[in-house]
Amino acid sequence: MDMHDRGEKCKEVFSLLSEYLNMELPSDACREMETHIADCAPCVEFAESLRKTVDLCRAYKPAEMPAPMEANAREQLLAAYKKMMNARTDASAST
Repeated sequence: MDMHDRGEKCKEVFSLLSEYLNMELPSDACREMETHIADCAPCVEFAESLRKTVDLCRAYKPAEMPAPMEANAREQLLAAYKKMMNARTDASAST
């Protein structure tokens, strides 16, 4: 497999990895992914990293829930978000 084909297959593996780890893919797709991953060090590393991240997130139990956000802070956050979205819209309109 040449580098371009390998790169395209890696992109496909990366895009389906969450579904693969959650056992949400058909068995033939899983076999294809396993075949590729077995022979691709970057995909092995990425898959293991994602698996560990998911495991850590599932195991995380905060000791204390954060207090609800104050109305003023929520308004400031919303204003900043709207400003950012307007800047993106303006930037894409000028290109």
